[in-house]
Formats: sequence, structure tokens, C-alpha cells
Amino acid sequence: MSSSLKDIAKALNVSKTTVSWVLANQGDERKISAVTQEKIRAYAKEMGYQPNLLAKSLSEGTSHTLGLIVPSIGDEFYAQIAKEIELEAKDYGYTLTFCSSETDVGRESEMIRMLKSKRVDGLIIAPTKLSKLELEIMIEEKFPFVLIDRFFPELDTNYVIIDNEGACENLVNWLIHKGKKKIAFVTTDTHLLVMNKRHDGYKKALTESRLPILLELYGEVKRNEYETDIINVLDKIFRQVPDVDGFCFSTHYLALEALRYFYKHNMDIKDKIGLATLHTTPSFGILAPQMNIAHQPVREIGRNAVHILVNELEKSNPSHEKVKMVLPTMLDFKP
Repeated sequence: MSSSLKDIAKALNVSKTTVSWVLANQGDERKISAVTQEKIRAYAKEMGYQPNLLAKSLSEGTSHTLGLIVPSIGDEFYAQIAKEIELEAKDYGYTLTFCSSETDVGRESEMIRMLKSKRVDGLIIAPTKLSKLELEIMIEEKFPFVLIDRFFPELDTNYVIIDNEGACENLVNWLIHKGKKKIAFVTTDTHLLVMNKRHDGYKKALTESRLPILLELYGEVKRNEYETDIINVLDKIFRQVPDVDGFCFSTHYLALEALRYFYKHNMDIKDKIGLATLHTTPSFGILAPQMNIAHQPVREIGRNAVHILVNELEKSNPSHEKVKMVLPTMLDFKP
């Protein structure tokens, strides 16, 4: 049975205030002897003491809770990010509340307002393209937040992203190194800056190798129906460029759907068609072990986001300058 501060104080013949100070890690500050502190902690543990978090939050003006908003918690990438953020937040003594915007700006704005109303201490957000207004409001309010995966270069915010342009440039360069000359680029969500940066990397690699950038080798898939629309996109590429010999996908789920297409059409993706994608899924190890991959550093993204946010919350960043972190991807090239 869980005990209260009063129960512990009575059992040890000390004041309730003394117990409260010790369990709040203020024993040394309050000049309480080490022996007394140890007795109180040991007895509290033995009796299964659980602090009243609501009362603690009200007295401190904080909830020790962080909010996380991602486009889709069903997306393996964001699910992995959420896991890392939750683990890191726990190490800092924070709990995590997370929700999915479903890539809907109205829902995302609603989620931001809802989490703020529930008094989360700060937010970590992978924003939609159209959510800038809510971010501007938080900047004005000086409400702490960190953007991940996506950002707005015109806003002075904390963010943790990857080197999107460099990742795709490296992927395409490797395909070129393997002798591929007609490499298609298949992408989606082109309203997002990060996706355009990935396209820039593709074009840069071709340009530096003096290969033509052909419109026929560019495919844009509708995000809300990507599982079916990618069939139309790939049909068009093969119809217009039958000897296409390489594909670079801007994201892992497009690569996965493309594999379904290749297998259905009995295409030789081992020897004749080179494949590359940004980020991965466990299925690639079975379906396409030869896939060249730029792995996103999921653990580093999640942990750095929490670290930046907690530093801002706990005033550990005296300069008050926003942290703008760009992480390299981890390249996995197949011979």
C-alpha cells in the first residue's frame, strides 16, 4: 500500500516538510543530515511511496510532460522516433504525450492547442507545410518547442533534421559508380522543403557526372494514395524510358511499394536495375538485400530533440540561441 508524506513523517518522527524536502532532492540544500535523508528515502521506497504529481506540478508550475506531434504514428520512421524520444524524456524525468496530425494542418493546430492547454512543458513537432501560424504564435509566446524532420528556414526555431540533399546526392553517386546512367527519381510530398532538397541532391549528382536530367525520369506520387498512384508513376517511367537502369526513392515507403511492382512484373532488380532509398524498413533485408540505403539516425534525432528542449526548459542554454542541428545519414552501399 502506498504511503503519504504524513505517514512517512510519523513513522520516522520527523516533520512532513522534512520528508517533502528530502524526496524533492533538496535535503542537502536544507541542511538535512545524510543519515536522515537515507532513512527517509529507504522507508519511502519500502512503503511504495508515490508522489502526487498533480500537486507537484501545480506547486512548481510545470507538468514534467513533453508533447510530441508527428504526421503519422503508423509510419515506422515516426514510430521509431517516438520510442527514442520517450526513452530519452524518461531519463530526464519527463513523461511523453504524443499524437498524430495525419498530415492535416487543422488537426495539427488543434493538437498543438490541446497539448498546450494540458500544460505540457514543451513540444516536439514534425510539422506540416501549412502549420507555420501556430509556430509563429509559440515563438511570440516564447513557448518552448523543437522541430524534427522538417523545418521552416524563415523561422528562428530549434530543429533537428538530416542532410537531405547530401543523402540523395550520395545515393545517386553510388548508382552512377555502379555504371547506372538512366536513373529515375520517385518522390512525394513535394510541398515539403526536405523533399525538394532530396530532389536537389539527385540533380546535383547527375549534373556533376555530366548526365542529363530528364523529365521522363522524374515521378511524383500522390501522398494520400501512394500505394496505387505509384503504379501509374512507374508505368509512365518504363513506357517513356524502357531502358531505365536505376531508381532513387525519396523515402522508404515508396521504395517498398515499388518492390511490389517490380516483383509483379518479374523485373531483374538484382543485376539490371540499381535501387537506392532514403531510410529503410526491415522488409528490405528480404525483398531487396541489394538496396542502397541512406539510414536516418533515428536515435540521434530523438535524443537530440529532447536534449535541446530540456536545456531550454531548464535554462541550460544561457545564450538563448536556437539550436539548428543537421545530422548526416548513415550510408549502406551494396557492392
